[in-house]
Amino acid sequence: MFLRRTVLSGVAGLSLLASGVGLGVAVSAGAADDPPVVVTRQSLAEVAAPPGAPKRTLGLSKVVVMPGAVLASHHHPGAQLGYVAEGVLTYTVESGSARLMTGPGDDATLVRKIDPGTTVRVKPGQWLVEEQDEVHHARNAGSVPIVIYIATLLRTGDPAAIPD
Repeated sequence: MFLRRTVLSGVAGLSLLASGVGLGVAVSAGAADDPPVVVTRQSLAEVAAPPGAPKRTLGLSKVVVMPGAVLASHHHPGAQLGYVAEGVLTYTVESGSARLMTGPGDDATLVRKIDPGTTVRVKPGQWLVEEQDEVHHARNAGSVPIVIYIATLLRTGDPAAIPD
């Protein structure tokens, strides 16, 4: 199977969002004339140096993962929360660990800790806590788009994601 990935990035090189720019990843798993499978990331809000976090940027974005799309192995240089609003995300931790949560942020319940080599299905209403430098990959194995809302807290100027 031939996989072709095209990454369109903005201000911070391989950044998925940190500087407020969107990202599109096209992944094709068929013939050259097949339409690409796409992942898009849209900046919804961003503020530099929020109170209590000097030299950091707080961001909020919306990611849409189309059926069949793959998010290649990567890690984040800061903290990230990912809330699945629609669809089911197949998520695998490669190194480090993440936490799968459910419920409102002020009264959340731990569903499970995700250790290296573990794959989980993140369902609507569940969310991930991804720690700095935890390496993971994900995909949409379903038939409907996945919508994820992502909050990041990164050192200002750092990319939101770094490929591994």
